[in-house]
Amino acid sequence: MLTIPLHMPAGFEAYGRSPEFTPETLPARLQSAHSTKAGTWGLLHVLEGEVLFQLEPPYRGERRARAGETIVIEAEVPHHVVFTEAGRIYIEFYRKVEGDAAS
Repeated sequence: MLTIPLHMPAGFEAYGRSPEFTPETLPARLQSAHSTKAGTWGLLHVLEGEVLFQLEPPYRGERRARAGETIVIEAEVPHHVVFTEAGRIYIEFYRKVEGDAAS
C-alpha cells in the first residue's frame, strides 16, 4: 500500500513553485483528483490555516497540515487538496538531479 512520504527523497532539487493560494483562489483542478507529471514531485507548504491532502483511489491515505508544516506529493499519484481552515498555501516542484550518484 502506498503511503504519503514524510520527506522528499534524496537527490531531488526544487525548480519552481506555484503562486500562493487561499480558499478563494485555490483552483478547482487542485480540489479534485489530479497528479503531477512523471518525474515531478511536490512539496505543499502551509503558510497559514490548515489543509487536508487526500490520495485518490486506488490509493488510500490522507494527511492534515497546519501553518509551518509541509506535505510531500509523490510524482503521478492522484490526490486532491482542501482547506479545512482558511489560510494560504503554495506548492514547490522538485525533480531528480541529473547525474545524481543515487540514481
